[in-house]
Amino acid sequence: MVRIRDVEIGEGAPLVLIAGLNVIENEDRTVQCAEQIRQIALRSGIPIIFKASFDKANRTQVDAYRGPGLDEGLRILETVRDQSGLPIITDVHEPSQAGPVAEVVDCLQIPAMLCRQTDLIRACSETSLPLNLKKGQFIAPGDMAHAIDKTRHFGAAGAFVTERGTQFGHRNLVVDMRGLVEMRSFAPVCFDATHSVQKPGAAEGASGGDRTLVAPLARAAVGVGIDALFIEIHPDPEKAPVDGPSQIRPAELEVLINQVSALDKALRETL
Repeated sequence: MVRIRDVEIGEGAPLVLIAGLNVIENEDRTVQCAEQIRQIALRSGIPIIFKASFDKANRTQVDAYRGPGLDEGLRILETVRDQSGLPIITDVHEPSQAGPVAEVVDCLQIPAMLCRQTDLIRACSETSLPLNLKKGQFIAPGDMAHAIDKTRHFGAAGAFVTERGTQFGHRNLVVDMRGLVEMRSFAPVCFDATHSVQKPGAAEGASGGDRTLVAPLARAAVGVGIDALFIEIHPDPEKAPVDGPSQIRPAELEVLINQVSALDKALRETL
């Protein structure tokens, strides 16, 4: 089991929602998003962790929006934490960022493209915070056991793995639901329903996607058996600066959460 503040992930605990913005745009929108998610969680009764990135380092084009950066991003995340009371997760791209970020958030996320970077895993593990390791699009599910072993070796306060699709040819991802079962044998598992519907590089120098598949894949993953669900939202996905085609609106999130919560409860009562 992984504990992020008072939220438990794994070992039969109820399904956890990790949700928020793909990238911080400004303070007002981030605070508003956190409050919307908090209200959805209160109505549905699902444990929740807020997610937003201060930097999206892996962009296709040099002039693509990346976020406000470390200092301003952490200031905004601290405001969100203080005002909402929610646990916070954000991604870290460089070992030097681990310490400062750990002073503000409750869980560090290692991006999929960096999931084998030993120095990054070490720096994040040594903060004594729990870690979310996003499975690389290029890695077999079973091979993520080695990344989990690194977190244990370096003393992380627990770690879980997030599935976000596997590269299938060019500009497409597929999800092999068998991998959820395989990875759950050595760590709690989260399913990223947002990035799994990406079409990398398919939108003229940016990632495309198909948000109509977010809900079906999320329901399928919960049916297979997962411990957490990762979904990014935006009030106007068509105008989102990053990954808009893969994001859903807050109202759509609430409908989906009610569905998967009922499914998760039914499964746990019959297993």
